[in-house]
Amino acid sequence: MRKSLVFILLIFIFFLLIVIYEHDKIDEIDDYIEKRQSMVLNQLRSRDIVDSEVLQAMLTVPRHQFVDERIQESAYNDYPLAIGEGQTISQPYIVALMTQLLELKGGERVLEIGTGSGYQAAVLAEIVEEVYTVEIYESLSKKSEKLIKDLGYRNIHFKIGDGYYGWEEYAPYDAIIVTCAPDYVPPHLLQQIRDDGGRIVIPVGGIWMVQTLMKIEKIRGEVKSTGIIGVRFVPMIGHSR
Repeated sequence: MRKSLVFILLIFIFFLLIVIYEHDKIDEIDDYIEKRQSMVLNQLRSRDIVDSEVLQAMLTVPRHQFVDERIQESAYNDYPLAIGEGQTISQPYIVALMTQLLELKGGERVLEIGTGSGYQAAVLAEIVEEVYTVEIYESLSKKSEKLIKDLGYRNIHFKIGDGYYGWEEYAPYDAIIVTCAPDYVPPHLLQQIRDDGGRIVIPVGGIWMVQTLMKIEKIRGEVKSTGIIGVRFVPMIGHSR
């Protein structure tokens, strides 16, 4: 009888611990949801991010999962964070701005140069049909691919390589987004967007130079470039160096 009571007590404690654990997990999830909502309201809507698809994507993607567990509490703050290999995850506003500048409607095929943490690719994947992303650091590419797959994305395709050359196999792209700064716009990327309506959003400028976020459009084969704002990105490495 005594053994039975002890066994029942142990079972009760076990299930109580499960309930407490699940409750803590729910509280943690709710906390990150609130942080995302605050990010969208105070960092994006309050500035010039008005594209509803972009705002919804930023509200949906769990940014904290794309950074090291030790700094997850800072994931939704208004600044970039280190992700290893000397690379960073851009601040939320810059991710949203660059995505908005692509003028995505859904159904597009988009190339990303600089996978990094995978966060920008996930934001794009919430909006477009297919995302192709190139990363020169094998460690970052493999880590990002595993996380992306674990999160359930099936429309993001990964390649380890020099982003200077793009990903010609699936060109032409409706849009290209570059998350590292070359000294000049790589000609291979210009060749890999559609001749009529293709666009590129890219920071341009050397590591010791003033960098400018550029929007480049190709209209009936003619290239038009527009400077948007001054930015600070990690340099593009590989051929461009």
